[in-house]
Amino acid sequence: MCDASDYAVGAVLGQRIEKHFRPIHYASKTMNQAETNYTTTEKEMLAVVYAFENFRSYLIMNKSIEFDFKVINTHGVENYAADHLSRLKNPYENTFDPEEINETFPLESLNKVAHKDPSTPWFEDLANYHARNFIIKGMTSQQKQKFFKDARHYFWDDPYLFRTCADKIIRRCVAGKEAIDILNACHSGPTGGHYGSNYTAKKVSDSGFYWPTIYKDAFELVKRCDSCQRQGKISQKDEMPQNSIQICEIFDVRGIDFMGPFPSSKGNKYILVAVDYLSKWVKAKAFPTNDARVVVKFLKSLFSRFGTPKAIFSLFLSVILMSSKLLAYL
Repeated sequence: MCDASDYAVGAVLGQRIEKHFRPIHYASKTMNQAETNYTTTEKEMLAVVYAFENFRSYLIMNKSIEFDFKVINTHGVENYAADHLSRLKNPYENTFDPEEINETFPLESLNKVAHKDPSTPWFEDLANYHARNFIIKGMTSQQKQKFFKDARHYFWDDPYLFRTCADKIIRRCVAGKEAIDILNACHSGPTGGHYGSNYTAKKVSDSGFYWPTIYKDAFELVKRCDSCQRQGKISQKDEMPQNSIQICEIFDVRGIDFMGPFPSSKGNKYILVAVDYLSKWVKAKAFPTNDARVVVKFLKSLFSRFGTPKAIFSLFLSVILMSSKLLAYL
């Protein structure tokens, strides 16, 4: 197996034993200035030539050394070892030969190095197992038991890996930038609605996609969303204190007071004004004096028409309202 990137080529020599691919040797090298200008097809063929040149001693007495072979194109997820080697950068390119990559790492650690790459999808081992029957080396018996238990829920349909979830719905496995784009579309897209983390994660599942950290990623997305934070729920400490509302009927509370003295008009110098506090209804009547007798007369006509109020407010009439005649009437 071999692969090429924009700046390096990688190759893996191996053989199949009981349908499982067993690697024998790894090789990789960086391209020189001229080789980096090759087209994509030429770079891929450069990887093939490099593989045959590097593994010539292993291929002696094999018919492939007579160039009787077929070139089969495979996806990177199915050819991850060679793909990984073709993307390694030479850490000693300013000190040693820039065409060779340091290959001193143990063979069994290659898969572990690939898992540390953030661009490596979380389902790579499962995809390699279902697509090529390739199992990662170095797993303990407990890890193998868990791996095969999880693998039962997945199946490969080229070029995607699918999972049969607990609700018996088949969803496509996604990772990396594709998963983030799907999450953003379900949260803040044209049909998103900026819902909470649980509902956003449910929309992703309803759309037919799966990855193990959907709910965690949705929670982090909502926490970072500026619109959601501005319009989020108000906590109890931020609420205004709740005060009871006083229920008041019309004509229950009135204000009354005198205006004047004014120049005499038909013997009247004062105007007694009453206002209902709820409806703002006003009644006014002119009187020659401003004593308790005229106030009682005015209140009799007012009470007989609109009923007795629960409260009367007055400033100027405070002394008059305390008179014995008015108090006796009230």
